[in-house]
Amino acid sequence: MTVEGHLNGAELSLAWALPFGGILLSVALMPLLMPQVWEHHFGKVACAWMLCFILPATLLFGAATASSEIWRTLWLDFFPFILMLFALFVVAGGIRLTGNLVGTPATNTALMAFGTLSTNLIGSIGASLLLIRPLLQANKERQHKVHIFVFFIFLVCNIGGSLTPLGNPPIFLGFLQGVDFFWTLEAMLRPTLVASAILLLIFYTIDRLAWNQEPVEVTDTKGAPRQVGIEGVHNVLYLAGVATAVLVSGIWDSGEIIPIGFGNRVPVAGLVRDAVLILLTYLSWKTTRNSIRIENAFSWAPFQEVAILFCAIFITMIPILAMLRAKDQGPLAPLLDLVSTSDGQPNPVAYFWLTGILSSFLDNAPTYLVFFNLAGGDAQRLMGPLGSTLAAISAGAVFMGANTYIGNAPNFMVKSICEERGIRMPSFFGYMLWSGCILLPLFALLTVLFLL
Repeated sequence: MTVEGHLNGAELSLAWALPFGGILLSVALMPLLMPQVWEHHFGKVACAWMLCFILPATLLFGAATASSEIWRTLWLDFFPFILMLFALFVVAGGIRLTGNLVGTPATNTALMAFGTLSTNLIGSIGASLLLIRPLLQANKERQHKVHIFVFFIFLVCNIGGSLTPLGNPPIFLGFLQGVDFFWTLEAMLRPTLVASAILLLIFYTIDRLAWNQEPVEVTDTKGAPRQVGIEGVHNVLYLAGVATAVLVSGIWDSGEIIPIGFGNRVPVAGLVRDAVLILLTYLSWKTTRNSIRIENAFSWAPFQEVAILFCAIFITMIPILAMLRAKDQGPLAPLLDLVSTSDGQPNPVAYFWLTGILSSFLDNAPTYLVFFNLAGGDAQRLMGPLGSTLAAISAGAVFMGANTYIGNAPNFMVKSICEERGIRMPSFFGYMLWSGCILLPLFALLTVLFLL
């Protein structure tokens, strides 16, 4: 969608990757090592890393080229990405589940399964915000419950949202790059169902054993009939509108494009989608009682942090993508060798594990985009003869974002909400012990079943 202003990746050195690496390491480590500094100054840190790319690029390549690259990235990648998250964040935040559920193994497993499926309609952030508090309320009397919220992160915050562009940020980035809305559903359905079914079975077994250790006053579930209610139910219509807007934008190709400056153009379908998302967000905000959002502890802080950090990530990723476009002529050629077979063809197993390992410790959305481009960046080819490679990248980014608290934004959010309620969640490495014992063998099995 552009005609000029691209950086020549073959002429760039690896030093241009430092701002991108810097912002990702800051996101990964500063909340753990310097939480107070990060809480109050993450915006300044993000701006500093952006300037580490913008200023040298302006001086060395000219203001026109630097501005064109940044403007293109904002309009074609960042704005559509953040508007979709914004719509899901606001609309899902206007829905509240109520009731007097008791956290029996059957109830907890049912809530977990519902959250796993609903993630594909309201996003991992939306589903997490919608279900974490009812789950906390249902299990407030239990003494053995940490495992419940660990599996919630596994399933609802990550693995469940692998079937549609609405489910998880990496999949939506693929959609913006040209991957069909329903391609991911078809390609990822079997591995997602297998992974989810196995995890739900393991969870039920662990929860049943934990339930048997609870005192009788907790396990005695006799009393008033269990009731479940939904407040702000009209927001379900807005969620359907969000899904429809995203779907239609991927199907409708009017062929019309609009100039946006600096030699860049955007398709009309994308602009219409973004306008509809903004309208639906506004309608949800205006038509939902404030009390619902108050009860949901709705706050702008999580979205503000995500928006600022992803702006920095997208901008500092510009030279990385330029290097990847250069393929074996660029400085990232050794990375291409790692994920290729001896005859130069993509190796899905290598893509799955390398994408996954990096997604575990960096954010999974930019990691997906890096490996998408490393595999050629041609959505039609990746959905066709290289379909197994794109499925491996998608699964690696989404599934293995569950390996650590920092692999995906909702992970840390759920941890913080649980700790606010007095639940002592595992430490960073304690959580990795859970994921290492449960998820890594599961991913090895998925490799054998679907990638070999």
